[in-house]
Amino acid sequence: MEPDAKVISNAGPLMVFAKLNLLYLLPDLYGKVLYADSVYRELVIDGMHHGYEDARMLKTFFEREKWLPEHLTIDHMPPELIGSSLDTGERDTILLAFLLKIDLVLMDELKGREVARSLGLTVRGSLGVLMEAYHRGMVGKEQLKLNLYELAERKDIWISPELIERVLESLGRST
Repeated sequence: MEPDAKVISNAGPLMVFAKLNLLYLLPDLYGKVLYADSVYRELVIDGMHHGYEDARMLKTFFEREKWLPEHLTIDHMPPELIGSSLDTGERDTILLAFLLKIDLVLMDELKGREVARSLGLTVRGSLGVLMEAYHRGMVGKEQLKLNLYELAERKDIWISPELIERVLESLGRST
C-alpha cells in the first residue's frame, strides 16, 4: 500500500486487532485508518455499554491517534447497497469508501466484501492485514503463527477456521 493511500475499516478488523493487542500495526501500515460513525457506535459506545474490554482499548487508541469517525451524509446510494442484507456499519463503510474514493477497505464479513468488490473497491480482511505486516517485517513468523492460533481458538472472533488453517499451512511451507 502506498504511504498516502486512503484506508477505511469496518468494525471486524478493528475488533480483531484490539482483541489481539495489535492495534499499533494499523498506523504503522496505513498511517491513518478512517471509520464511519456507525462503526464507532458499534465498537465503542455499544461495546462499552456491554462492558467489552476491547471497546475501552479502541476508544483510547482512537483518542491517542486522533482518529475521528467519519460522518456520512447520504445523497446517493449505489444500487448494490439498496436492499442489501448488510448491517449499518458495513453499509456505511462501503458507502464512505465509494464516495471518498478510498484505496483499501478493511472488512472481514463475506457479504460486505462481495458488495464492496462489486463497486470496484479493493478489500482486505484481518488475515490479509496480518500477512501484510508479516511481509513488511513488522511481525515475525512465530508471532504471526501465535496470532493465527489465537484467532482459531477465540470464540469472540469470527474468522473462518479453514481460512486460518490455509494461512498457517502456507507459512509452514515458506521460509
